[in-house]
Amino acid sequence: MAHGLDQFETASEAVSVKADTAGLDRYIAPINRIIVLISSVALVVASMVLTYSVASRYFFHFSTDWQDEVSVFLIVGAVFMSAAAVQSRRGHVAIEAVSALLSKRANRVRLFAVDIATLLFCSYFAWKSWSLLREAVEEGYRTSSTWQPPLWIPYSLMTAGMILLSVQVLLQALTQISRWNSKT
Repeated sequence: MAHGLDQFETASEAVSVKADTAGLDRYIAPINRIIVLISSVALVVASMVLTYSVASRYFFHFSTDWQDEVSVFLIVGAVFMSAAAVQSRRGHVAIEAVSALLSKRANRVRLFAVDIATLLFCSYFAWKSWSLLREAVEEGYRTSSTWQPPLWIPYSLMTAGMILLSVQVLLQALTQISRWNSKT
């Protein structure tokens, strides 16, 4: 969803902002690319596991008890881990009708306010995910199925994904601040 708010107005402004945020972005961008690749593979594997489950039940009347949890773990990991990469492109759901009605300056303020609200929410979510992860590890929590994989697996993916998303949103907020500072 391109809305034009992430584009720089001048080449000198782009250079200035890039210099301010390039250090962190240099590390996050390659991590995001790797995670998107791994998440894509995880989604394909989840679909293969579910297809195997359906086929084995239908053709061989053989029931598996692990496929649902494996698929859920893979999908949870893919969704949470790739959230930062989607945010780096501002690809999450947005209401663009509002941005079309506002001035360029008002849109920048709106985008910054959304980034701050998102950062607060994602940081809280990351902290709560970390609390769940720590508790699952300390208490040895497992799922209630007969297979009983440890719950630290999905909680660790959720925690890592929310931390990456928080860092990505923070980077975008800092980029907005750098843009404003470079104009003054």
